[in-house]
Order: sequence, then structure tokens, then C-alpha cells
Amino acid sequence: MDPYLQWELSQMDNHVPFRASTHHQHHTWAKTYHSFPELYIQPRSTEEIRKIVHLAQRCRRRLVVVGCGHSPSDLTCTSSWMINLDHYNKILDIDQDCKTVVMQAGIRLHDLIAQLKDSGLAMPNLGSIDNQSIAGALATATHGSSTRHGILSQSVKSLKIMLANGHEVSCSADENRDLFRAALVSLGALGVVTQVTFQMISAFRLQWSQSLHSLEEIVADWEKDLWNRAEFTRIWWLPYKKKAVRWRADKTNQDIRVPPSNWWTGALGFHTYHILLYISTWVPRILPTLERFVLRVQYGFQHDGDCATGVQEGHAGLLMNCLYSQFVNEWAIPLVKGPEALARLSAWFHGDDEVARIPYDLRNLYVHAPIEIRVTDTSANPGPRPYLDNTVPDGPTLYLNATLYRPYGRDPPCWKRYYEAFEWLMKELGGRPHWAKNFSSVTKDEFHDMYPNMKDWLRVRHQSDPDGMFVGDWHRRHLVLETDREVILPFEERASRTEPAKAGGLNWFDLLVFLALGNLSSTMSRHNRRRTRASPRKQSVFSQSMICEFPSLGAATVQLKPNQWSSCRPGRANPERNELSARHWHDRYMAWQSQERSQRAERKRLLAEQRRIFGGATEEGDEDGLCSNMMEYFTTLDFIMQAEG
Repeated sequence: MDPYLQWELSQMDNHVPFRASTHHQHHTWAKTYHSFPELYIQPRSTEEIRKIVHLAQRCRRRLVVVGCGHSPSDLTCTSSWMINLDHYNKILDIDQDCKTVVMQAGIRLHDLIAQLKDSGLAMPNLGSIDNQSIAGALATATHGSSTRHGILSQSVKSLKIMLANGHEVSCSADENRDLFRAALVSLGALGVVTQVTFQMISAFRLQWSQSLHSLEEIVADWEKDLWNRAEFTRIWWLPYKKKAVRWRADKTNQDIRVPPSNWWTGALGFHTYHILLYISTWVPRILPTLERFVLRVQYGFQHDGDCATGVQEGHAGLLMNCLYSQFVNEWAIPLVKGPEALARLSAWFHGDDEVARIPYDLRNLYVHAPIEIRVTDTSANPGPRPYLDNTVPDGPTLYLNATLYRPYGRDPPCWKRYYEAFEWLMKELGGRPHWAKNFSSVTKDEFHDMYPNMKDWLRVRHQSDPDGMFVGDWHRRHLVLETDREVILPFEERASRTEPAKAGGLNWFDLLVFLALGNLSSTMSRHNRRRTRASPRKQSVFSQSMICEFPSLGAATVQLKPNQWSSCRPGRANPERNELSARHWHDRYMAWQSQERSQRAERKRLLAEQRRIFGGATEEGDEDGLCSNMMEYFTTLDFIMQAEG
């Protein structure tokens, strides 16, 4: 049991619950990243959120707020404390006259939509899914596909945010305007959004049509009324066939008409396509043929002009099935540059280097899944523009979304080279990446050039959270923080390494900071004569850094995580498995030895990194000097004096 956490909890109000679990394994929806938070906390009231923030301040822990984890990036990965607001999800007030709704920030969009239906209200716009929490959808600039609507944040009237000091602050266009502009696209780095006031509209139905066209027809109609004829429009482009599926929808009062179905909509079609995609990871050359299969089976189209129609409730018509785990790389460019982008990408896919002018080799590169094309327009929005709004400020914005499925968790072999080429073209066309997607080649300086208001966002972020309680490795990699680039903020979390996960994707570890905190806590305990810490040469790097003990207080019992390899160590055989063969135990012992060797090498690297960060003057083995530097760095000497008193 960690005395630091136990002592701090004992000083706080026991009447406010602290609903924490130590057994949670977090992963993104697509299982592209997995992380292992020290604590997974699910508060149900504002007081509980405030207690979490105060405790994190005292224990010097980073906080990460997560909803459904639909972003395929490592934005929500942490080895520290993770907050999930699924139980902080009530609608607090509905104003029928103004059509505004006040809600707690953890409510999922599908729950919000279902409750609004009883009041005859609806969200004016949606993205492709409704699994996100309202706070998560706002934080990453989620958008739909309409020139008559902007990003979801455009409909926000006001917000409440719990800052790193535990104060809940209101902000809007008229109150704390700078904070409001920063929080509309916050990337989770300002604080815990607790309350959202959102502008709704009357509930509606959509009449939609979906039809097959050649790419030439789509481009020819681009400057006419392709994007303005209907309120909602989106396109799926199939690059090898040079075809595109156009979807249009307008509000209607017609009766619900269920869209036509085929065998694809059932389990048989789902698994057939999944298996074929998996085969394509071994034989990529089948992907152009597979594209023709999808066009006929999924959409039911064979010839230009083939069409399907339907009438659905508004939210149902705007949603789409994401099908499988996937990488998603989406960029926003000016709408007027759309034809050039499509022409150059199409030429690149078909080997025409003269037209494409993309300096990446296409040999043995095959892609799948249609490229999704959507549009927004925030230029006419009278409200405050978010500092990190990735749309074009003076006209419509086009979104190009290069999706790649990961069948059964297996990465497509081409994805890195494909995304490098795609991002290169998007940057040349003045694009900005979607914050929640899998972009990889954008540097901090490029982000600074893309966003003239980046300095303003960083200034507000630093004022709201000067110690970096909400700053993680993703923010450090992609944003120019309000400090020297080599200085780690006191609470900031840095990724130490990633490694392949058994279920696919990557396991994400922040071993450096946790090793520092683990050594620090142990040293404070030794100085306080509570217990004596063994030599680091005899400790597992996993038990030191990834697994933190936590006390059980009152009625809340928190079980401790066992060491990953404890059952494999000599002398710890499970008596219930004595019937297993000697060969079995030998294999487990050899596996343990192999793991210990890799851990010793990792520990040596981490100790060297400790000496570099916390004071290079300390010598190897000088644990007292090293830990003294660490205590000064984390400014915890006051706690030691209080504990001894």
C-alpha cells in the first residue's frame, strides 16, 4: 500500500466517494493502442470530480478524461489516472422556447438523442457515429457533412470546466471569452469539462438518396451545386474503379421508409468482407478486385446512375456503420482545392507520376475502403471561433478521410507509406489534420504555422493548468508548449515506449515518470522509517513503475494488481497446478528468465534517463542523492515534514 496516496486520502472528506479501480485496461475503440492506467475513476457528481482533481494535485498525478476512446491515436493513453464520465450523464435543463439543453459533459450522444426525442428536439448536425460523449466530440472538433453547418462546437452556448486548481469556471461568448475559445476544441488539455449548454433544433426526418457516379461526373459537378443542392452531402470515392457513391439528404415530413436491405447488412456479409480483408493483408494485390466486390455487394450498384433511397429519423440517417477496427487519417483543405486533390491522388493510384507529383513510390502499395469526402462551412458563424478550429476561416472546408481497415487487429502492410504520401499532398494543399485521427508526419513547427491562434491557445492552456496536470505525451509531440521544449512540466506524462500487443495494436507505457514516482514514494517511506525499499537490482521494472499500490478506505475496497510474472517465479508455484508436468514448469521458468533479462536492460536505460532529468551529477548506485534531486524536482519536501510531524 502506497503511504503517500493513503495518507492524502485520509485527510480528505470521506463523505464524497472516490470510485477508483486498479484493474482497468484501456484501449481505443479500434484497439490501435492499449494502456494501463494506475487508477480508473468514474465519478457521479461535481464534488467527486473536484475531489479527484484535488487528490491528483496533492499526489502529483496526471489526469486523462476519456469517453468511448473512438480516436485511434494515443491521445487518451496514460499510465496515470483516467477519468471516465459515463455516470456523469444527466440532462439538467431543457428550454423549449430557446431550444437549448444543459447537460453533464459525460452523456453519450446516443443517450442524448434518445432523451431529446421525448422533448421534440434534435442535434442540428452529427458526425458518422454517436458513441462519443458530448465532451469528447467537442474536444476534437467533430464535424458532419454539410455546407450549412460547421463543427459541433459551433452549437455550444456555454461550458463549465473544472480547472487544475479544483475551481469550476463558466465560460461563453460573453464570459471568459478566451477560455471559451480554447475549450471549444480543448484536446483534453485544459481541465475537466463538466457542463455543456447546447443549441438544439426541432426534431426532423431525412429523405436521402444514394447513387453511383463516375469520378469525372463528380468533379464536373463540383463547381455547380454538388455540395449545395441538398442540406447534407457526402461522397465515398473508390479510387481503382474511378467511381464515387454520392449520398444526399434533406429534411422531410414523409413517413419513415426503411432503406432496402440485402445479405450484406447481415452477419454473413459482415464476416465475408472481414475475412477477405484479412486475406488481403497477406495478398494485397486482390484489393482492386475486392473494391469491385464491395461496390456490388455493400452498395448494390453495378452501373452509373444506380440509386437507392430511404426516409429515416434525422440522427439515424446521418450515422454510418464503421464496421471494423481501422486507421483513420482525415484532413481539412479548402473546398476549391478538392478537384486538384482528387485528380492527383487518382493519378498516383494509377501510376501517373507526371500528374500526381507525389514523391512516394507506389510499387506494391494497395489500399482498400472508400475514401470518404465530407464538407463543412464555419465562415458564416457569428459566434467565437475556436482557437484550434481546423476548418477554413473564409469559406467551405473539404474533409478527405483515408480509412484503412485492420481486419482482426492486423495492420495493413501499406499503411505507413500510404499515409506519408497522403499527408504530404494534404500539407501541400494547405491542409490541417483532424485532431482525433492517425496523422504522423506533422511537426510542432508545422502546427504552429497552420494555426495562427496556437499561441493564444497555449497561453490559455498554461494559465488554466500551469503544472501540466492534463498534458500528456501526445500534446508534447504535436504542440509547442508554453515552456522550453526540453523542460518537463511537473505533472506532465511522457511515453517511454510502446510494444506490440497480443490483441493487435500497441501497448503504451509511461515507465519513466512512474519509475520516478515509485522510487520517490519508496524513498519517502524509508526516510519516514515506515519501510525499507529493496535494491532496484532486485525489483521488477513492472512492479516499480506500471503497478502502483492503492489503499482501501471505508467501504471501497481496491484490489492490488499482481505482478505480471509473479506466478512464474521460482518458489511461487501455484499448489492448485501441481499436476502440471516438469516440462511445463521449466518452460515457464525459462520465460521468466528471458523477461528478467529484458527488464534489467530496460531498468538500466531508465536509471540513466533518471540521472539525466533529475540531476546528472548523481552517480550510479547513489540512490539517496538521486532521490533527493527527485524530491526537489517534484517539490514534495513539505509533505515529508508534515508526515514526520
